[in-house]
Amino acid sequence: MLPPMEGFKPFGIPMRQLESVTMLYEEFEAIRLADYEDLNQTDAAKKMNISRPTFTRLYDKARKKISKAFVEGKAIVIKGGTFETEDFWYKCDDCKETISALKPISHCRKCDSDNLTLIDNKQSDE
Repeated sequence: MLPPMEGFKPFGIPMRQLESVTMLYEEFEAIRLADYEDLNQTDAAKKMNISRPTFTRLYDKARKKISKAFVEGKAIVIKGGTFETEDFWYKCDDCKETISALKPISHCRKCDSDNLTLIDNKQSDE
């Protein structure tokens, strides 16, 4: 699932003054499935089409990144990783909207801009 945001930051501190930790898309998905959807690790791993030990590693990494950001007052940026999806993910470079579509699109649904960046489903920004 495409995250509805690019990340989080501590309240009241401008982003330019913050260090950040990077959470990969698959780490976000592990947190979403286990903590938000309340799936056990076996079922969450099946949904992600990965082994249960791989899910556990992703989930542990995500939790450590969240706790580091929380305790040390860092921002969390969600991007990158290695993942597969059946739909297309875009970021509008004008209005910053994130878009999920079943087929390729050429214009932003929010502002009609054609200034879109495809969020490639085979990235690696670790």
